[in-house]
Amino acid sequence: MIVKLLLDRKREGEELAPEEIRELVAAYTRGEVPDYQMAAFAMAVCCRGMTDAETLALTTAMRDSGDCLSWDDLPQPSADKHSTGGVGDKLSLVIQPLAAACGLAVPSLTGRGLGLTGGTADKMESIPGYVAGLSLADYRKVVASCGCSLTVQTGEIAPADKKLYALRDVTGTVPSIPLIVASILSKKLAEGAGTLVFDVKCGAGAFMKTRPEAAALAKALVAGARGAGRKSMAIVTAMDEPLGFTVGNALEVDESIDVLKGSGGRIPQDVVDLSVEFAARMVALAREMPMDEARTLCRERLTDGSAWTRFAEMVRLHGGDLKAFEGRRRVEGGDVLSAGGGFVASIDAQKVAQAAFELGAGRAQSTDSIDPEAGVRLLVTRGDRVSAGQPVAKLHAPMRPERLEVASRLVQDAVVVSADAPAPKALVLEVVE
Repeated sequence: MIVKLLLDRKREGEELAPEEIRELVAAYTRGEVPDYQMAAFAMAVCCRGMTDAETLALTTAMRDSGDCLSWDDLPQPSADKHSTGGVGDKLSLVIQPLAAACGLAVPSLTGRGLGLTGGTADKMESIPGYVAGLSLADYRKVVASCGCSLTVQTGEIAPADKKLYALRDVTGTVPSIPLIVASILSKKLAEGAGTLVFDVKCGAGAFMKTRPEAAALAKALVAGARGAGRKSMAIVTAMDEPLGFTVGNALEVDESIDVLKGSGGRIPQDVVDLSVEFAARMVALAREMPMDEARTLCRERLTDGSAWTRFAEMVRLHGGDLKAFEGRRRVEGGDVLSAGGGFVASIDAQKVAQAAFELGAGRAQSTDSIDPEAGVRLLVTRGDRVSAGQPVAKLHAPMRPERLEVASRLVQDAVVVSADAPAPKALVLEVVE
């Protein structure tokens, strides 16, 4: 294979054969193709795109660059949910144990955050003792025992994706649907779940800002998963405002526990509704059950404590200490006051995320450390009536108290108040089946 000839052809918009793409990825994984040539390939894909056949070939080649898991030895069907990420997106902490409580095996290889907020692994690691970096052998044991696991991707899973993503991150080639699809799907296919459900976020607090962009990605993910032989569907969901009331790693675990227990703080209805909807989609596809029955089952398992039991057992098997987590001392850094009176018309997700980042909840580089207790706890949601000077949020910054003033201004600007109550806003924007 002469890589330069492939690059020439892709630059001109020609379709590459699946075997050419597979050989390119394999050679790159072995270190036989230099980074500068793979960067050129990624840029050519960004500019020229890929056909569905090319995208599937790239996806499966990256999947096959490492180990591929199978869950056929388990008695229950397997499924997983993937989110493109958003502000306050703690849904996996509820959905995975909920789906497990409904009779599924839910193996989830998750990630750490890079940017304004933490990833699912960062959230779980705010629980003392929780080990998010299990070996594949231990990962299998946890899933077999309690039905779910939230574990970071290991070096054995899709190593080609890890190499290529690091390259894309520094060469301006991240925003390409074929490359995004291949990156997401290569890991999810290697993970081995038989059913894949995708949550594609859309709006100011999401990677995909517009509905057409989000819909295109949702359709491409579903097409790719089905092309690889998996049951699949996707939902485009709104991400103009934060999910729930909390943004920050430990704070989001607190809120997830409240949802799973059905008690504690103010229960965020958006988190409950979306968690039930996604878990029901997983159950309906994997168990071939009517959606109405699947939704009813999921609501029952959420309210009867079954999902909470699964979550608590998963945490225990990962080495986590929930008693220590729930009994910890929470440090608050002050209130954010409403600038005016009226109704909360909107809450800007991006500004709230920036505030959480200022307080220490995110990382600018992969080597940065985060403060698990840092973040923003909103006291109001869209449609609430507020008065001038009323607290609308609490800030948490044990390690960065000097950033409280900056974060407070960001949150105050994020909470927009108007004289009229806002119209209801849909969480589900589009369903791709």
